[in-house]
Amino acid sequence: MLEAALTSCGAGSRAGELAEWLLEDPEDWPHWRQQGDGALVCDDRYSRRNPEAADSGYGDCTLFRLGLAERGLRYAVQVDPTATAHHGDAVPVTPPYTGRGRPPKPAYPDPPATFKDLVLAAGQASARQVTWRQGSRRTKTNPTAAMRSHFLRLRIRPANRDIPRNSDGTLPDVWLIAEWPPNAAEPVKYWLSNLGARTSLKALVRLAKLRWRVEHDYRELKTGLGIDHFEGRSFTGWHRHVTLTVLAQAFCTLLRLDPKADAPA
Repeated sequence: MLEAALTSCGAGSRAGELAEWLLEDPEDWPHWRQQGDGALVCDDRYSRRNPEAADSGYGDCTLFRLGLAERGLRYAVQVDPTATAHHGDAVPVTPPYTGRGRPPKPAYPDPPATFKDLVLAAGQASARQVTWRQGSRRTKTNPTAAMRSHFLRLRIRPANRDIPRNSDGTLPDVWLIAEWPPNAAEPVKYWLSNLGARTSLKALVRLAKLRWRVEHDYRELKTGLGIDHFEGRSFTGWHRHVTLTVLAQAFCTLLRLDPKADAPA
């Protein structure tokens, strides 16, 4: 029988943990709802109050983002810049009724543009420097090990056939965040977020960049602690293996956060 491990991680700027894991038959997930392209959204009883972060493997899936929004979950997910959207200020227009056939519905007069084109139109001058966390590699030019780059944000209305329109024909508006370093000819990364319209650029960037913590934790779990080395066939054995691995990672995390611990050479 084919089985899959489903996991969710809790992450902060200083530490993270594998918070939940399930091993089940993908054809019979009782509390996970499968969305398009294999993306999974957990039921309400597994929801969290904190915002969700995900890479483009999930962010590019419209149904995944809609599933989060339906559950009242906030998110910042990486996306492909070739996806399309209308500018946040775009307004649908209803063509005059000719008296024949069905009355026309409101529609945007102009075709949607790609995320990349929308950001390029805003220009690099719109980007602002943001420091989202402190790293560990101090240099003469960066003595505080500040992790910083330049970012800009736009209110946009993603447009595709899977996104339901409001009664007035408008599409939901979200934030488009783009990282555009000063020495780059064009942006290097893009994210979508449904955080509120008054959310600061720094808050958006910090959430978008939080994905690195999850990636770091999974890398440590696999390469350092062997979470993917289980070769048994027992359901109980698998959960015991994962539990002990996660506890080992938690112990390593506590040691790293201990101010008395010696720093690595």
